Amino acid sequence: MSSVWSRIIVLACLCSSAFVVLGQNAAVEADPKINSPYSRFGLGDFNPQYMPAQGGMGGLTAAYHDPYHINPLNPAALSRLDATAFEIGIDARYSNLTTEDASESLWTGNLTYLALAFPLINPINEVLDRKDTKLGLGMAFILQPYTTVGYNVETTQEAGSAGLSTNFLRGKGETYRLSWSNGIRYGGLSGGLTLGYNWGTLENSRRVEFNDLPLSYTTEFLDEYTMTGLFWRIGLQYTYAFKKVDEKGELKPTGQRLIFGLHGNTANAFNTEAYRFGRRFNSNFGFVELVDTLFNEVAVEGVGQLPAEFTAGVTYERVNKVRLGVEMGLAQWSNYRNDAQSNTDLSNSWQVRVGGEYIPDYLSYDSYWERLRYRVGAFYGNDPRSFEGSQLLDYGLSLGLGFPVILPRQRTSFINFTVEAGQFGLQEALRETYINMTLGFTLNDNTWFFKRKFN
Repeated sequence: MSSVWSRIIVLACLCSSAFVVLGQNAAVEADPKINSPYSRFGLGDFNPQYMPAQGGMGGLTAAYHDPYHINPLNPAALSRLDATAFEIGIDARYSNLTTEDASESLWTGNLTYLALAFPLINPINEVLDRKDTKLGLGMAFILQPYTTVGYNVETTQEAGSAGLSTNFLRGKGETYRLSWSNGIRYGGLSGGLTLGYNWGTLENSRRVEFNDLPLSYTTEFLDEYTMTGLFWRIGLQYTYAFKKVDEKGELKPTGQRLIFGLHGNTANAFNTEAYRFGRRFNSNFGFVELVDTLFNEVAVEGVGQLPAEFTAGVTYERVNKVRLGVEMGLAQWSNYRNDAQSNTDLSNSWQVRVGGEYIPDYLSYDSYWERLRYRVGAFYGNDPRSFEGSQLLDYGLSLGLGFPVILPRQRTSFINFTVEAGQFGLQEALRETYINMTLGFTLNDNTWFFKRKFN
């Protein structure tokens, strides 16, 4: 047992160190990681909280559980793990921003998540002991980016008698989530609880210049704040297994089942510490001459509130063959509050996701392609942010592949690849067409908490 917990401590330390470095890099980075003008509003653009195994199916999480893959959003699924899973993911994203008279393309990439999950009751022990306790326990530690702010925009507009003025809008930063989840199962009913910590620093700046006045002043504003706070989420799943009477007159599972699931939370509070700075200067002669400091506010403390969110879904599964699911999620972003921001007018949002997975023959001996997991999905919904009175839309399709990898001692691990293609924004205004590719590595080990016996 001590060796198992030493593995947990070492891996958790590695995960924490990696995200500390990631957060530091984000803080000192000169340029934004993305160029998304809509990320100026709220907490920025949302990063997917699911992993490639679910992403290939449109992002299904409510009624999804798998013996080898982690479900980061529904902690009830942890009770169904048959092996320890250590997962790491990276992504590459191509986006094309388009308006009526301009367009811009950008490639970005990043580390997307680190996760470690394991069953606290090893299924091998039950097989060797010839027991069926109907009890399952699982635990997970997960580190993920939550939101990203990144934009670098220049706009020109009429400024009355001053002629034209140019606004330089710029923002950067990220927020992150570290979570600890536990799941428990008895029979077909599973429940779980996630406790976590949010943190991150976001920065927005604006500079105004008057083009037609050679001796005019430039005005610059900077808003930066750090958010920290705890969050929680609960999850439930119920698995109904279809049975039939065998030749002995006993009810036996047919391998087909329905999974009903939901996860969600009430509002979660957070704290903020803001820094605000404004100045007016003259830079017409090749050097900056400070004229006036408009304001300089340091360590302004405030509070905020993240919304209540709920997702429910159902999945039909023919074990190791077919998986088909649908789910719907709601989030009360109209209740979002943030003392460190002025642009906090958000709306409630919803999303619908559908998807499936197909395995031709998971035991195929002579064809590797028949052992692959083929996934497809779609998603459609709106975003909490609005532009000129219209709420932003996000919709697209996803494709995924799961490559099983046989490691020493016949342990099966996976490489999962997902492509999501969609559109975000408004068709008649600024819209983003994107392709997001995520590569996830899942290393499985079924020897944790295994009780060795000697005759």
